[in-house]
Amino acid sequence: MMIKYRCLLLALLMVVVYSCESNTSNYEPLDLMAHGMPIKIMAPANTSINSDDLGIMKDLTIVDTLNGGYNIQIYSSKTDILDQAKLLEGIKSEIEGSEFFSKMIEETENGFIYEKKVTEDYINYDFRVIRLQSDVKYTLQAGFGEQYELSDVENMFNAVK
Repeated sequence: MMIKYRCLLLALLMVVVYSCESNTSNYEPLDLMAHGMPIKIMAPANTSINSDDLGIMKDLTIVDTLNGGYNIQIYSSKTDILDQAKLLEGIKSEIEGSEFFSKMIEETENGFIYEKKVTEDYINYDFRVIRLQSDVKYTLQAGFGEQYELSDVENMFNAVK
């Protein structure tokens, strides 16, 4: 009888541990050099990558085509500001000045997650990660046009920071 309880307890513990794991454990390295960006991120295996050269900036979108919940937008452009902290502070200040900005959720040395409150019933989450290589700034963020749960944004943020 005691063995049954131990097995049940072990199974319950494994379920709890597995449910607490980030979805990023299923991600794999993705090198974006073939798409004109010398950076690597973590991404699901079934991603679709679309690129667009807008002249003064490049736009890359990486989307999980099977499961959803992963939609990364990356912009690259030349910059005169060669201090990553200063670049990040400028972007943070701009976002905090937005009418829909609600609060910061998490901040790191190269990015942050924040909440946007459009209405009391429509709350969305987004992030920014800044990578600076020489005089090129890479801005990574959640893709446009979707409403994200905080857990989705945390997974994307952790995959690219």
